[in-house]
Amino acid sequence: MRILTLAVAACAAASLAACNSPADKQAEAKADALESQAAATPSEPQEKALNAQADAVEQQAGNADGGATTANTPDTSPSK
Repeated sequence: MRILTLAVAACAAASLAACNSPADKQAEAKADALESQAAATPSEPQEKALNAQADAVEQQAGNADGGATTANTPDTSPSK
């Protein structure tokens, strides 16, 4: 039973490591910069466009599941 538990834990750790690839981290940094720019923008339409662009960057980096398996959950709220 212990061996099975250790094997499952090892697989889970490997799966999580794969979710945070260098490309994913780079995309997250770029998306964070766009979201910061959006937050500082006085125009709501421009803010929404920048947030949409940030979401697209994350999606293109392999976060097509909407962040269900990563820490990069795109924030698609138009009020932010």
